[in-house]
Amino acid sequence: MLSVLVNVAVGLLTSLVGLGLGALWERARRTRELYRKAAFFGTRPGEHCVIVVGAKHGQQGTTQQRDLRAVVELTVLLGELGCPVSVESGDLRGSNGDRTEFCVGGPVGGSNPRTGGHLAAHLPGVTIAPFGDRPDSVAIVVGGERYYFDRGHQEYALVAKFTPPESSRPVLLVCGQSSVANQAAVHFLRREYAEVARSVASVERYCLLVKVSHIDVYAFHRSVLERDVSAEAFAAAG
Repeated sequence: MLSVLVNVAVGLLTSLVGLGLGALWERARRTRELYRKAAFFGTRPGEHCVIVVGAKHGQQGTTQQRDLRAVVELTVLLGELGCPVSVESGDLRGSNGDRTEFCVGGPVGGSNPRTGGHLAAHLPGVTIAPFGDRPDSVAIVVGGERYYFDRGHQEYALVAKFTPPESSRPVLLVCGQSSVANQAAVHFLRREYAEVARSVASVERYCLLVKVSHIDVYAFHRSVLERDVSAEAFAAAG
């Protein structure tokens, strides 16, 4: 009888130890995943972040509805990482300092002047064609290739991560050809960041083109990684 009780006790103890080790392993796995996710987006769990959002083309002081949705999705993402967030307009000046910056919206028409400054200072291999009646209106030009703007059908967003020399934390730039492309890029990265992280040479600095297609049917949901253009985007012209 005593041996039976001993075996039962040993069995219970083994089960409890196994459950405890399993819980510790699962907690460690989730912590590792959280820090990998944070590293891709350029922040740390609990660290303060700033989201800079542009205005409607030609309507200063008014933000596109889809840009606001992109901001909400970024806020949810950062909430998952435990990061407090503040929101600023594209007129923000100065360094991002010790705050990871998420800058949303293209520079065309003065929509987000901070994006234009980031492109000029840190992505010399990228240009954005002016808005107009030309076929290449708002085209993203990088590495000798033009990525054309086909409004409401197929559009592109440039997503770049870099750390300004005067800052201790990086900037993550989302520069879409429209607010739909901005929202599509944020949604895509939130969903596919792990796969994208495996495909880039470094999560410390990258520049990616995200394509969103069949917008008239699927809105911002059909988005894919078109190309990693890091080498071309960060290379000086000439």
